[in-house]
Amino acid sequence: MAYLDENGNLTDRPPDPRKIKTFRQEDIQISVPKGEDREPDLPRQGKVSFFNTQKGFGFIIDAETGERIFVHANDLSAPIQENDRVTFLIQHGPKGLMAANVTHVK
Repeated sequence: MAYLDENGNLTDRPPDPRKIKTFRQEDIQISVPKGEDREPDLPRQGKVSFFNTQKGFGFIIDAETGERIFVHANDLSAPIQENDRVTFLIQHGPKGLMAANVTHVK
């Protein structure tokens, strides 16, 4: 059996009776995080909006969706800098979407 605690998290323990809240079914919203419903292995194009060469990470703006995608230096085929046009693949990283196989567009 699963319970909903006072913070809205699922738990296997019944809630503290002093903290029970009543929720209406129509107040519960379920959604898909932005970009999670897309095919992860289709090549995309974008523009590097930020890249810190000393720390080895940055962000790419996806040309199609406008989303900011995290990129790490380990996923680059060549060095990149701000305003470079690139192609990349999307992977699901530990903190969200991230770019992989990043290459320059000529």
